[in-house]
Amino acid sequence: MFSIGDFARHGRVSVRMLRHYDAIGLLRPAHVDPATGYRSYEAGQLSRLNRVVALKELGFTLQQVQQILDDHVTAGELRGMLTLRQAELQTQIATDTARLAHVQARLRMIESEGTMPSEEVTIKRIPAVRVAEMTGTAKTLEPLSIGPVVRELYAELCSALDRAGVTPVGPATAYYEDAGDGESVIVHAGLPVNVEPDDAFDFAVVDLPEVEQAATIVHRGSMDDCLPTYQALARWIEDAGYRTAGPNREVTLACPEDLDGMVTELQEPITQQ
Repeated sequence: MFSIGDFARHGRVSVRMLRHYDAIGLLRPAHVDPATGYRSYEAGQLSRLNRVVALKELGFTLQQVQQILDDHVTAGELRGMLTLRQAELQTQIATDTARLAHVQARLRMIESEGTMPSEEVTIKRIPAVRVAEMTGTAKTLEPLSIGPVVRELYAELCSALDRAGVTPVGPATAYYEDAGDGESVIVHAGLPVNVEPDDAFDFAVVDLPEVEQAATIVHRGSMDDCLPTYQALARWIEDAGYRTAGPNREVTLACPEDLDGMVTELQEPITQQ
């Protein structure tokens, strides 16, 4: 048998933790000296200790750990729990990382208030264009919400175009519509094409109308970080005596594998106030 200190060392846990596990009935010592109260443990109890620590680190409460161990969880079942928890943590990390990036974008907007856009705003006519498109719904207009929807739609659209043997003839064009509930937004992901609409397609073919006047600005970097550029454009539109006159469009000018290298033209239809 091992003293509580030696058992703690072999199990890579603290003596205090072993005493707590004993107190709550989670891991009793194999023997307690009635005269001294010294706890002794057997090597075989390391198996239970390993399960306790693994389940605890997976996020289970000690009460839940007790219930699971009473059901005699196997190593295979623990592996399944670990795999599931790993996926959950990876998703949470990705979400938190994106949220932090969004907060940083808001901070940059606050810090740049009152400054002119780093990119020049240009007023231009946007010609009509026929696009193959797919649509989806994002919960909000926040880039954190829209980004994943746009990326998934374009992946689906490219696959559908390949199946139909249709080749895009221009840069990706995305635009958005209010879903009507005051919060969510309809996302349109399009690619210019030279084909007629066909019910056999797994995508819609839509003619986007000409825009007589649009205020445009180039955003460089991931579209998850586009808010500062959009707000700079909004300030310019107001200061120049215009108002918005329809849904904006986003035309991708460059889309490397590294999204930080993206170049996107933001197009905002305008009219004189």
